[in-house]
Amino acid sequence: MSTQGQGDARRRYRMVRRLQQSEATAERLLDAAWRRFATLPYESVRLSDIAADADVSVQTLHTRFGTKEDLFTTAFRKWMVEQGRSRQTARVGDLEDVIRVLYDNYDDQGEIGLRMIAQEDRIAAIRQDTDAGRRWQRRWVAETFEPFLANSAGPKARADLHDALIVACDIYTWRLLRLEMGHATADARRIVIGMISALVGTLPTTR
Repeated sequence: MSTQGQGDARRRYRMVRRLQQSEATAERLLDAAWRRFATLPYESVRLSDIAADADVSVQTLHTRFGTKEDLFTTAFRKWMVEQGRSRQTARVGDLEDVIRVLYDNYDDQGEIGLRMIAQEDRIAAIRQDTDAGRRWQRRWVAETFEPFLANSAGPKARADLHDALIVACDIYTWRLLRLEMGHATADARRIVIGMISALVGTLPTTR
């Protein structure tokens, strides 16, 4: 290889290395940010603490993500994408599998979701993304329960069933059953499967 070729290869290596380091720094910042946003009130989260957790300067944080609101939005949306991937593993039309996936997700991440919702009336950035989450949930219910919705007797019946399924699958239904009533996960799932079975006119299968 010529001297020029070696120099070009070294420059490419350095560029790739810098990009990898930049991406790793961004991931550390997002992880550090979410650990704090997910456990503390929004107002109590300090950028200096996040930067220290990620072992970078506050200036590096600002350069990479901008304001506290910008950082929160990026971290929150990353979290929502991860939750969406988890939900998408549910088998469409398989009631037991859908509720298993849903309640596994709620048991793992539901309290964080509730914490975000509790702050949405005072923090505009949170409200923007919790509203986006509600829209996503409506679409997920429509897609996941499409085999049942397709059997509806007309548009009004379909819309009513869709709304009823949203209520049955809502995070507050999970909170009521699991956190307030104290049902074990298996019992909470069984209750919700029974509710939905009554709505769609089918009986749940047992395994």
